[in-house]
Amino acid sequence: MKKKSENTLGQNIFRLRKAMHMTQETLAAQLNISTQAVSKWETGQAIPDTLLLPIIAATLDTSVDMLIGFVPNYAGLSPYEQRYRTDGFYWGIKPNALAQEVLKLTYPTRPMKLLEIGCGEGRDAVFFARNGFEVTALDVTEAGLEKARLLAEANNVHVRYFQADLKHFRINENYDVIYSSGVIHHILPEWRNELFEDYREHTVPGGFNAFNVFVQKPYIPVPPDSDGDDDTWYSGELLRLYADWYVPVFQEKEFECSSGNTPHSHCMNILIARKPE
Repeated sequence: MKKKSENTLGQNIFRLRKAMHMTQETLAAQLNISTQAVSKWETGQAIPDTLLLPIIAATLDTSVDMLIGFVPNYAGLSPYEQRYRTDGFYWGIKPNALAQEVLKLTYPTRPMKLLEIGCGEGRDAVFFARNGFEVTALDVTEAGLEKARLLAEANNVHVRYFQADLKHFRINENYDVIYSSGVIHHILPEWRNELFEDYREHTVPGGFNAFNVFVQKPYIPVPPDSDGDDDTWYSGELLRLYADWYVPVFQEKEFECSSGNTPHSHCMNILIARKPE
């Protein structure tokens, strides 16, 4: 059997199939192939015929690029690509309040590894790097990453940046802190359990996860810069994902926002959770 790192395609088929609650038999039937063929793909004993890849991708609600583990560099990948191509920093350069709360709980007295998921233009990644963390940060937008690299250079810190899509990225090493602000709410319900299982699994014992999500409130209108998938969480849903962890911080907060230069309101759940030793 091939090693996991050598079987990205098979691992992605397995992961996407499980996320859609499909058995190997169900996927095989939809593709009009044998169950044994699906099993061989997932274990790395065989690979699908090239002509079958678009059909597999469509069945698993993804693209061929993402299926084979490739993130293309083009402007249409995310609405934020265009926002980050404007002058200045769309979100500013002041670190998010969540980043400052994480620092209070985890100030590194030893080398600590931190992963930021959806770093945007790098304001929080640079903040953590300036305060002694070994920071790895990813984002789907190349324009955001370009600004993030410039911000790190201007602050004379090193951040290991790379491009990846939140929906398809899976962690391959363990971290002391896994952090994301203003991004995780884009995870749709069918992906949440699997993605958060990945985050929890790759947090070291005693390590922290820190996230915030926008939550639905019937009296708060949809924000003008909404991407259509950023208000699908319910109050307390994020907390339930960490019911077996110690949770030093959990808040529900309503606030005014002027991102995109249009004033609007949000309601957000904010969580910092510590994995049991």
